[in-house]
Amino acid sequence: MSNPLASLAADRQAGLRRGITSVCSAHPTVITTALARAVREKRPALIEATCNQVNQEGGYTGMTPADFRDFVAGIAAKVGATPDDYLLGGDHLGPNPWRKLPARAALERARTMVAAYVDAGYGKIHLDASMGCADDPVALADEEIARRAASLAVVAEAHAKKSGQALPYYIIGTEVPTPGGALESLDHMVVTDPANAARTVELHRQAFKDAGVEAALERVIGLVVQPGVEFGHDSVVQYAPDKARALSAYLDEAPGLVFEAHSTDYQTADRLRELVEDGFPILKVGPGLTFALREALYGLDAIALALDSSWREHTLAAAMEHIMTADPGYWRDYYQGDAATQRWLRHYSYSDRIRYYWTSEAAGKAVGRLLAQLGEQRLPEVLISQYLGRLYRPVVTGEVAPTAASLVRAAVDAVLEDYAAATRG
Repeated sequence: MSNPLASLAADRQAGLRRGITSVCSAHPTVITTALARAVREKRPALIEATCNQVNQEGGYTGMTPADFRDFVAGIAAKVGATPDDYLLGGDHLGPNPWRKLPARAALERARTMVAAYVDAGYGKIHLDASMGCADDPVALADEEIARRAASLAVVAEAHAKKSGQALPYYIIGTEVPTPGGALESLDHMVVTDPANAARTVELHRQAFKDAGVEAALERVIGLVVQPGVEFGHDSVVQYAPDKARALSAYLDEAPGLVFEAHSTDYQTADRLRELVEDGFPILKVGPGLTFALREALYGLDAIALALDSSWREHTLAAAMEHIMTADPGYWRDYYQGDAATQRWLRHYSYSDRIRYYWTSEAAGKAVGRLLAQLGEQRLPEVLISQYLGRLYRPVVTGEVAPTAASLVRAAVDAVLEDYAAATRG
């Protein structure tokens, strides 16, 4: 298929305000729902993996880029999606997983990772060499960041040609919040200065030329900047177009480029549409999708208890609390406060650190028990209204079946619909 990213900048120049949703998740229900929507709408899905999630050493999912490709392909086959229905991307590809090593060693591993992504057929590569390594200064110089990114592009170009894969499209720039949500106060969100955006582009262009991959510049189609959106544990900074007006205007001086917006999770549908209109046609979402999935599962958990008081001995929420406290590695450094605060953050924080546990064997069994408890029965509308309010209307209108499995998928799809509405053009 032709790469759906190729026309984004030209569409904007032509006054067409359309884009694409970047689904950054490894959860099978999320990917299933995104691919089913792609088939239904006849619009390609963009499925992305991050450097920490998927790399040549397995990442936290245990999957290499080829494994993740095959994982997505297996789901695609089940929903009737063909390779033309989706594109794979790699996010924040650089030395981040190995930043505790000296720079030389970390960058060598990063090059191996980029090669693995390209060899596996990923058509979108975000080059991110912004993080310092063990022997680097606290803050890397912008020129060095660009030089390192270009060295990764050299590997990507060479491996695409050697393996016969289509040449990838690139995203550059790294002025983004902490992946997965902010850890600090959200009181001082600063939109990227247009001058900084221009400097990032110019430095990368020069670095690509110096590295001998000038031809790849025509496939550098996106720049990651901070449009002023973010979420913390219990609050969201919504997009304010007035604050980003000067940044958006920069695109008029940069034909061939668009912006990629990270941390768009929990933005309202109107704000998502405004982001696309203002030059951010690539909208990344990850925790927001698994947050919706968790809401649906916990709602079903409450329904199961309402229908059968003996379920109190088997609730999913209790099982997940046990799983997370027994293995605190994914949340301990992120959730501060007293024991009570940490407990509700584990389950309900917008940063959704619980998402790292859903694919564990223990969590899988707990979810399986819940779904088996409810089975295929039609759940009472009044309980859906009480515990799954967002899905009440599509249930009573017949759009969504009032069964447990259907309601979980519908919860994720409701979030994707906000993104689809914003990006249809």
